Amino acid sequence: MLLKDNKIKRSSGILMPIFALPTPYGIGTMGKASRDFIDFLEDSKQTWWQILPVGPTSYGDSPYQSPSTHAGNPYFIDLDILVENGLLKQTEIDSLFWGDNPCCVDYGALYENRYPLLKKACERGWDRDFERIEAFKKENEYWLLDYALFMALKRHFNMLSWLDWPDEDIRLRKPDSIKFYTEKLADDIRLFIYIQFLFFEQWNALRKYAHEHSVGIIGDLPIYVALDSVDVWASPKSFQLDEKGYPTEVAGVPPDQFTEEGQLWGNPLYNYDVMHENGYEWWIKRIEGASKLYDVIRIDHFRGFESFWAVPYGEKNAINGHWVKGPGMSLISVLKERFPNINFIAEDLGYPSEEVVQMLKDSEFPGMKVLEFAFDANDNSVYLPHAYIENCVCYTGTHDNDTLKGWLMEMIPDDLKMAEDYLGLNDREGYVYGVIRGGMSSVARLFVAQMQDYLELSNETRINTPGTQEGNWRWRMLSDQIPHGLSDKIAHITKLYNR
Repeated sequence: MLLKDNKIKRSSGILMPIFALPTPYGIGTMGKASRDFIDFLEDSKQTWWQILPVGPTSYGDSPYQSPSTHAGNPYFIDLDILVENGLLKQTEIDSLFWGDNPCCVDYGALYENRYPLLKKACERGWDRDFERIEAFKKENEYWLLDYALFMALKRHFNMLSWLDWPDEDIRLRKPDSIKFYTEKLADDIRLFIYIQFLFFEQWNALRKYAHEHSVGIIGDLPIYVALDSVDVWASPKSFQLDEKGYPTEVAGVPPDQFTEEGQLWGNPLYNYDVMHENGYEWWIKRIEGASKLYDVIRIDHFRGFESFWAVPYGEKNAINGHWVKGPGMSLISVLKERFPNINFIAEDLGYPSEEVVQMLKDSEFPGMKVLEFAFDANDNSVYLPHAYIENCVCYTGTHDNDTLKGWLMEMIPDDLKMAEDYLGLNDREGYVYGVIRGGMSSVARLFVAQMQDYLELSNETRINTPGTQEGNWRWRMLSDQIPHGLSDKIAHITKLYNR
């Protein structure tokens, strides 16, 4: 039982990106590696597998900058399953280069080699699977055809951003131009439809396997979408764009003690006036799509619903932005009413205003507490476990943070002493497991640790360092990296604290 009274019960889980799972093919996939990890979670008495967004990635390889909020990542399609289904030959896979370091994803190799393989699968499977493909198209017609055309167009225009396509008529979605390119690019459109068909076939089977083993999936929902996405191109009225399709303002966060220039994210901002008028239809479709993937949805940058930092398009940094009121409970109430059986987690990290705190309370969503933020010898932090309420999620750290081992190694002495005193850290148990025990024993309804923390890995396995462009989203676990007895060790502490 994943839920109790339709709410997340007292439980725990592990944060592990799909791309980080060990396979021979350069990246983690939805095949044996995922099923093996689910088995590990079950043996460890974990209720939840938290993953990162599973959409296609683009330039920079970030799962938080996807060309679609609905599509699945082609790289996650398991090649062994395609061989089993007669869509590929093993020799076709073995002849390709997937990278020379099993600890890191080589996205360049994936880009060069995956799509030719998937094209072969499409050529062999389209006619055979035609009836099921047609059913899939009908079920997903609100996004699938636009996505397939968008990706075919990007191929046609040498992967340029849609804002830079040389044909303005298709850039602005003129009907005659849509018809022309739909006919001209029919083969590529068919390929991208088939890829999504394969993704969701494998995803649905994997999610079913997880549920059969009493494991639920927590997925991330970035609050914003990428500018170079089908979401913006196909629904321009939902965003703050000018008559040529360019953003008027973009997302970011203001300067603070850590960043003098703030952070310029560059995502287009929503036109909430238009969205409100049509009953937030765009958001309803988005959550509906996410509910087909995840059992619990974590909303990244939740505070953006209350107010958001708007920066004029073309600025080099976020200094000249300004705060704009968001839809707040107007949108949240619609989503709660429309999706009463979906559980949300609100990423409310940082220094929320009184208004954000009130919105979180009104939403009744559990907020987040991160143990790596808790120990400041000069401050009584709200992230210390004694300050928690039951309706929250405790993390050791997120994908944007150090591993526990890396964090402990870099702590200043006074903060480390505070953690030692507060958590009773000692060499016998190990400092990393002492911090994990602190989270497990807390009143938080849900506790989540990164897989790297259970493996006691250093910062070279960190998933992402915000504000940097190199070396992120690449870490992979090796197939023999889980030590014997680890699942028993995790299961023991999980049962000890009734999770």
